[in-house]
Amino acid sequence: MDSGEKAASTSASERALGKSRIKKGKRATLSPAAQPLIRCPECGSERLWKDGLRYSKAEGAKPIQRWLCRSCGYRFTQSNVEVHVFSKPGELLKPGADLAEEMVRFRQLSPEESMNGFSLFSGENVGSHGHKPQITVLGKRLNKPFHYSSDCRVCVSDVEAKNLAQVESRNQERAAGATGLNLADVKGKIIEYAWWLQKQGYKSAKNKVNMIKRLVDLGANLWDPESVKEVLAKQTKWKDSYKMLMTYAYEAFLKMHGLGWEKPRYRQESALPFIPTEEELDQLIAGVGKKVGTFLQGLKDTGADPGELARLRWIDINWDAGTVNIRPVKGHDPRILKVSEEFLRRVSTLPRKGEYVFNYESLKSGFADAKKRLARKLENPRLLAVSFTTFRHWKGTMEYHKTRDLLHVKKLLGHKKVETTMIYVNLEQAVFTSKNDEYYVAVAHNIEEACKLVEAGFEYVTGEYAEGGKIFRKRK
Repeated sequence: MDSGEKAASTSASERALGKSRIKKGKRATLSPAAQPLIRCPECGSERLWKDGLRYSKAEGAKPIQRWLCRSCGYRFTQSNVEVHVFSKPGELLKPGADLAEEMVRFRQLSPEESMNGFSLFSGENVGSHGHKPQITVLGKRLNKPFHYSSDCRVCVSDVEAKNLAQVESRNQERAAGATGLNLADVKGKIIEYAWWLQKQGYKSAKNKVNMIKRLVDLGANLWDPESVKEVLAKQTKWKDSYKMLMTYAYEAFLKMHGLGWEKPRYRQESALPFIPTEEELDQLIAGVGKKVGTFLQGLKDTGADPGELARLRWIDINWDAGTVNIRPVKGHDPRILKVSEEFLRRVSTLPRKGEYVFNYESLKSGFADAKKRLARKLENPRLLAVSFTTFRHWKGTMEYHKTRDLLHVKKLLGHKKVETTMIYVNLEQAVFTSKNDEYYVAVAHNIEEACKLVEAGFEYVTGEYAEGGKIFRKRK
């Protein structure tokens, strides 16, 4: 056997030993003389994982095995390590010194020249994967052979390298303006903020936490109030009322850290809410699913806040009296309200899967989809403007129009202050501008006639007049 055949046989046996040693990430114990050729060209470690195959576009080319170093995270292909990168079997590789010596020996450079800014980009005989290289190829972005670059990718095309550079640049730009801490620290601070809000007794703690997260996603530095102001100023599509709530959430965050700031001047926009017709509300109730329709019917009957009706429990329903016990939110007063027989009938058909009657999150998504479908089907875009809170505004407006009693509306809606109820005075005037205060008038001469008038929606006006009848009226 000549020297060439002997070398080929030795190389094949060493490759077989190298493959057997890197099976399932476990290292076998071999003698120094049987050291494999497959080692990490970055750190010289033998702790490798197989990392898929690289396929060439050349016709008939075989796939090339990719490797991932478990020590330094370097990624390379098998064609890059088909030569010895260490001097003696059994010795640990010194990436800086050994590789520099190998390249100096190969190019016949002086040690000073090789160590002063030597770059693989200017090296000769650095082959691609299409042919066998004469020296170890570490990567396209590695400039100096003695410098570690574990974050480099090998076998990257020019297009991929350009895309990676753009992504890295965007990430660095975002990270520079996101916060003063890294992402893990920011998440920890947000969790700490949520717990602080809960300890302080904030009712809308979840909303404030979500607002802080949104500021971080938009690139705000939570430890720089000016950065937060810039982010808020750039959101041209946000309403000033929403920006004002953002400032409240951030102000609480600063208060937790004992900091302060000059809060920007955002005020809640004064605009009357949208009031649909009763026919449009009935169309929505009839057109949505069973659960959502039941929830909408309850909102129409009670005028409760959506969050209040969402907390309705089965034990809060009085089936005999036809009432529901409303547990307040947002500082409202507790109250017991009358509901229609239609609502009780709908509720009785719902399955009892837990303590609560409704699942608020599923109701919101179901209502949004059904609303769009009905708006297209009925060709009425006004339905898209209806929300759960719209039913509450409609109820308050209709009750004031019917009774002209502001205290009655205040008690019905559970308001703490009568100033909050004053909005329904303006709503009633805006909705019923085309209608005058005209009434249907009827006279009841006995109890039976009076009962029929009351059932028809008439209200009692005066006492008994000379002929012995009583006057009732109903708004036209």
